[in-house]
Amino acid sequence: MNLAATASLAFAMSTDAFAAAVGKGAALQRPQLREALRTGLIFGVIEGLTPLLGWALGQAAAPYVQAWDHWIAFVLLAVLGLRMIREGLSAPDVEDEKPASHSFLRLAVTGVATSIDALIVGAGLAFVDADILVVSAAIGFATFLMVTLGVMLGRGLGALAGKRAELAGGVVLIVIGSTILYQHLSAAPV
Repeated sequence: MNLAATASLAFAMSTDAFAAAVGKGAALQRPQLREALRTGLIFGVIEGLTPLLGWALGQAAAPYVQAWDHWIAFVLLAVLGLRMIREGLSAPDVEDEKPASHSFLRLAVTGVATSIDALIVGAGLAFVDADILVVSAAIGFATFLMVTLGVMLGRGLGALAGKRAELAGGVVLIVIGSTILYQHLSAAPV
């Protein structure tokens, strides 16, 4: 794989994490750059490791994971999205009620949910001439950048839109999960 293909793949793998990060930023009480960097690091590490895991699984596990990846991503993203929507509807828009940061577990679950596609990419790269370490590092770095930016953008959106931004973030997660599910189901052989 050349540099352009690697960069394109890396940023394509980070787009769903970016969308989730905007919602995460909107749900926080004025997230600072430090929180955005923390969130970006968690997502980036997870997104960078999943292609390596996919690569390790290789040909033997790829058909099994590929058969269920869309369902796993859909369920995780839908549950997280519904939770964000519920939180967005639950309380009045009082800035003090928003947390200053998300728990590591919550960020990690979201990171895993948005990186299922990178797992499949890693499994697919096991069959082509690609340096998996370079590709994984590129995916992790792109995700780190995009998520950090997404949290900071979410901060602005959250200040402007309050709870509506959290609702929108939840809807975005559900749409991402539904899109993944639809794309896989519509591409499935009949």
